Amino acid sequence: MLENCKNAQERWGGVSQIIDRWLQSRQALLVSFCTLSDKKDIGDSNSDNSREAEASVRTLCQQLVDYISAGHFEVYDQLIQEGQAFGDTEGLQQAKALYREIDATTDTAVDFNDKYQETDDLSALSKDLSELGVALETRFAAEDRMIDTLHTAHKNQLA
Repeated sequence: MLENCKNAQERWGGVSQIIDRWLQSRQALLVSFCTLSDKKDIGDSNSDNSREAEASVRTLCQQLVDYISAGHFEVYDQLIQEGQAFGDTEGLQQAKALYREIDATTDTAVDFNDKYQETDDLSALSKDLSELGVALETRFAAEDRMIDTLHTAHKNQLA
């Protein structure tokens, strides 16, 4: 997943400041996610690892909410406006389908945040991280296709 994030930055980095910032926040989110996923004995409330995990999970939750919010309230709007500006009816139709795919992963992320933002009970964290990881992978792939459909497709028209 982290490698795909780097590839997305290489393909679309520099396109716009909004997308650049968003892809950087995606990378930070993934680093936090992977770091937390690699921790052992997370559910053991007596371990030092668990105490570190409590702080790490709150950081992950904040990054997750920030990333999702930026997508919904900044990036997707910008991409749709670009598609509209170029009269890209086909691209906008594809974007609708991709948005539904992206939106389906939002509930998983919000549920994860709601569960872990204010709790010290990390007994199910490994399982929940696994589910979140699947949702993020699906989301990132759909977002990358949306960028490709509504932005990269018009790059030659701007030149």
